[in-house]
Amino acid sequence: MPVIAPMPAARPVRIPDQRDGTDDAVAAGTTVDHLTETYRAHYRSLLGLAALLLDDTASCEDVVQEAFIRVHSARKRVRDPEKTLAYLRQTVVNLSRSALRRRILGLKLLSKPMPDMASAEEGAYDQLERDSLIQAMKGLQRRQREVLVLRYFADMTEAQVAESLGISLGSVKAYGSRGIAALRVAMEAPV
Repeated sequence: MPVIAPMPAARPVRIPDQRDGTDDAVAAGTTVDHLTETYRAHYRSLLGLAALLLDDTASCEDVVQEAFIRVHSARKRVRDPEKTLAYLRQTVVNLSRSALRRRILGLKLLSKPMPDMASAEEGAYDQLERDSLIQAMKGLQRRQREVLVLRYFADMTEAQVAESLGISLGSVKAYGSRGIAALRVAMEAPV
């Protein structure tokens, strides 16, 4: 397993000053070291701020981490390092608002059921009916079951069923009608 050496601490980069022509000026913006110290010192308070705006810990932690990532990415624009905490607080507030907006939008979309969507009770009832039909089908004679499955579940015509089973058309009709009658009796019988 490779060993990963820690990165050396970032130092301010010197850039030439356009006004006076010297290169003694330090690059504007918050340094990584300052941001790291801000993280150590203010992470919990920012987490508390997010907790006042959001309702679950995981979302609060996500918002605070995202705030630090965004401020880190834009640290060159934070000209005054003393304002880093203010930028972080504002970013936490903005990200919390965005998270709440996404939740509200999600709730609005979820609260409208699809018009042809069956309720949970209907789905459970359909499942019970399917289970009882399967049990009733298992109680039929083999030929009756074969004819009904091919005729009604495979959607074959009586002639196709007769050809695939190798029996006459009259036998298909007889097995089919006897099978349906037996299913009717089995499905109406109390469990």
